[in-house]
Amino acid sequence: MLATVQEERARRIRFHFSVSVAKLIWPVRLVGTRVVRSAVFHKSLVKGAPEKPRERMPFISKDWRSPGDSWVKTDEGWEKLKVLECVKRKRCISECSSTSDTENDTENGDNEVVPPHCHITLKCTREIAGFNGLGEAVRRLDFRSSVRDGRRFNYVCALLRLLVSGKGITSLPGGAQRLLLQMLEEVATYVSDSQQNINVLRGLVQQLRALLNQENQKCWGKPLGSQSLWAEHVQTIQRIQDIASQIEIKEPGPNIRPKLHDLPEECVREIILRITDYKDLEASASAWSLMAALISEQRVWRELSHYHFTKQQIDVVLEKMCLQDTKERHRNWQAIYHALRKMYGVREELQYAEILAFCRLCRCLFWPSAGHPCIVDQCPDFRQRVQEAGNSNSNETQPVPPAKFLQYFSL
Repeated sequence: MLATVQEERARRIRFHFSVSVAKLIWPVRLVGTRVVRSAVFHKSLVKGAPEKPRERMPFISKDWRSPGDSWVKTDEGWEKLKVLECVKRKRCISECSSTSDTENDTENGDNEVVPPHCHITLKCTREIAGFNGLGEAVRRLDFRSSVRDGRRFNYVCALLRLLVSGKGITSLPGGAQRLLLQMLEEVATYVSDSQQNINVLRGLVQQLRALLNQENQKCWGKPLGSQSLWAEHVQTIQRIQDIASQIEIKEPGPNIRPKLHDLPEECVREIILRITDYKDLEASASAWSLMAALISEQRVWRELSHYHFTKQQIDVVLEKMCLQDTKERHRNWQAIYHALRKMYGVREELQYAEILAFCRLCRCLFWPSAGHPCIVDQCPDFRQRVQEAGNSNSNETQPVPPAKFLQYFSL
């Protein structure tokens, strides 16, 4: 009996000693830029020990914000070198395309035209540590220049509205905060120059004013973070408010022809048929009696219903309203549209003239009007290999609303 107890005690001592030795000399091997501990040696050294889950080592890099990237200090703060080179190349391309001289075209003919795009990491693995930066994505997609594009203006403003009204700009990194306010100042300048979308600017200014009052009440009247950075933000917000308060709508001069009131009824009807928001239709009806008469036509609401909703959805609402057997000219399409809107809602991607798109093949965000360097163009056999793997999808691109765009980032 005593021999059995001594043998058990010796076995336990050997076990604890082997575990302590294994922890000291547990080998480490490098895989790319990651550090992975080998558990094979540990298992062979300690027999009979319970298997532990593999530990995840921290990412080892010169800069924890981005693996192995070079950072450059600019007037606007620190920025990645590759992002600055990308933005500079796009700026040079836009300047070359705006000039019409043949000499400049021949001199700059060797420049590679790279449209604005940004690759997105959807899933992190042990081999790939993915991180999506909001500031880098906004720079790569050229949001600041997109403010002056009439097709992209509403999309950019909707994104800014979500960023300002959500957790506030103080929850973003310092570079993203500065870039966001620069975009807001660009919106104010564009609205002041074009005298269009003034209501959008007023809504953004009102949100900024509420944000400023909210942040000033935190921490005994002072917001968290850098005081110098916040003082710079306050100056930028004040400039935006000054620009918005100085906007005056100027009526076109008498020599400018034709005006809206001079257009024939057919042209005004075609303008109305291209409006996709019912709120804009109601506002136009209250502005001019001719527009009110044209908007009351059933054709306007019928085409608006077919634009936003499918035939199956329309049939469900018609059956619910007991209008299935009624002739089309006797139907109240305005009431049908509002019933469809309340039942199914309006798809957000149809509210913008241009919306960001996501390529499923190369995991890339881009503007559809500009395109992007897809992997299919570089490797024509890639699509066939994807189909052979069983991942064939007819929709290679999908629209990205502003709320979906922000989900790609850790905000």
